Amino acid sequence: MLDRGVTVASEGAFKPRPAGVQSRIWRELIRLGVQHMINPELPVEVRRRRMRLLDYVTQLPGGTRVTPVVAGGVPAEWVIPRHADPGRALLYVHGGAYVAGSPASHRAFVARLAKIVGARALVPDYRLAPEHRFPCAVEDVRDVYRWLLEEQGIDPDRLVVVGDSAGGGLTLALAVSVRDDGRLRLPRALGCVAPWTDLAGTGESMRSRAPFDTWYQPAGLAIEARRYLGEVDPKHPLASPLYADLRDLPPLLAQVGEDDVLLDDSRRLVERARAAGVDANLEVWPGMWHVFQMNAAVPEARQAQQRLGRFLRHHLTQLPE
Repeated sequence: MLDRGVTVASEGAFKPRPAGVQSRIWRELIRLGVQHMINPELPVEVRRRRMRLLDYVTQLPGGTRVTPVVAGGVPAEWVIPRHADPGRALLYVHGGAYVAGSPASHRAFVARLAKIVGARALVPDYRLAPEHRFPCAVEDVRDVYRWLLEEQGIDPDRLVVVGDSAGGGLTLALAVSVRDDGRLRLPRALGCVAPWTDLAGTGESMRSRAPFDTWYQPAGLAIEARRYLGEVDPKHPLASPLYADLRDLPPLLAQVGEDDVLLDDSRRLVERARAAGVDANLEVWPGMWHVFQMNAAVPEARQAQQRLGRFLRHHLTQLPE
């Protein structure tokens, strides 16, 4: 077995256990299927079409309602679990390297998370690259956030924002943008699932984790970053929030797999957020891959989603000081 050469650590008392047999089996199944679906060398439309096949094999928790809506001019859908508190909302920003993914591709994951949080979830279908490059996705997510507050009357203290991978970067870009604009209040908390925070790809894990990552390789991510950015500097703070001023952001939890090339995107984000005075915490899950939380068949994925959901629920039930 190759030496992973990484020290696994989580904040606080919780320490994730090493990956079990089920996870190791799923890891190999994912490795076999992934290049058929997300290979950056495939035409973007081919990848999107293949990913859409997953929309039909996911199962929602019983009683979940899905309702299309136009939110601030952006197509979106409400995912509403049974017994959701109408006063709570979760804005979920899907991943897909800025070129793929949709509310449908993430619907089952969002439904499970919303059920744990006890909230309605809104998932925007933001514009994708390369047809719509930076900052289109940031603008769309910001328009949806404004719609929730101004037209839906959502109290930001009863609103959390979560995103995975590219959606994790957009989650942070949204918070930075809202803080800098000053006209809207920030959400209560942020959840970042393997967030892509450094499109310049400078993290050490881009090299050290490449032999183990089942999803992405540095060269492929560089292709995706250029499709999204065009000629924009990859260290632009709203494209790569790792380089943003993180002061005064809401409490955040970042979860990432040990074997993710984006491991250091989460590590360095939390380090810089803490240095800026943000209540930021990190969970690194041993032997886990990129956005492993979405695979409900894996015990560690279910546990990680429960922990993320409880973090968000806790902040929604605590009044701000």
